[in-house]
Amino acid sequence: MSYARLSKKPLLFRSFTGLEISEFNEIYMEIESRYNEHERERLSRMKRERKIGAGRPFKLKVRERFLMLLVYYRLYITYTLSGFLFDLDQSNICRDISFIEPLIKLCIPLPKKLYKRTKRRLRTIDEVEEYFPGFKAFIDSSEQDIPRPKNKRRRKSYYSGKKKKHTVKTQYMVNSEGTILYKTAHERGRKHDYEVFKNRHPITPPQVENVLDLGYLGVQNDFPTVKYVCTAI
Repeated sequence: MSYARLSKKPLLFRSFTGLEISEFNEIYMEIESRYNEHERERLSRMKRERKIGAGRPFKLKVRERFLMLLVYYRLYITYTLSGFLFDLDQSNICRDISFIEPLIKLCIPLPKKLYKRTKRRLRTIDEVEEYFPGFKAFIDSSEQDIPRPKNKRRRKSYYSGKKKKHTVKTQYMVNSEGTILYKTAHERGRKHDYEVFKNRHPITPPQVENVLDLGYLGVQNDFPTVKYVCTAI
């Protein structure tokens, strides 16, 4: 995958990055203008044995690394899949993203992900509050445009009446700090948000209040033991 190739397909570009091509280019110009200073500061903080500029060069240009980071965040994919898409090994993906991420955060807001998950239950109030500050979780769905399917049945099942387009739907749960705690696999755009929720809802500790929008009305009846609040979010 490359900017040159993906930019020839504006619909896919927006679906993969969340940005229009013109928006991407505008942000990229700001990133490029700050890049050299960012690299000098980054390398100055490291204990180097060689002079700045003498280390291993990046395989991808700044524009491609910016694209790679957006795709990584937008599609919530692994380093392994990112490496396959951008022809890099997993260690290089990790290195490239971690090095350029602080610079991109200065130009656009990036969502947080919860990388350190625990397999055991959260047993104490302090553990619950660490994951759910303020004891709140926010659940909602987002839709990404996809090309119009050629198959008639797929066209119908992926057509979103809300967006008036063919989409895939993903449901997220975040905490009050915006950290992504849970994400479903892609669902067909025709599915209602609440139908996705009923089939794939996250389980939260009893102390946590789950905040949903009005599309989830009825959740209190179907899940009476869990704290839910439906509001216009």
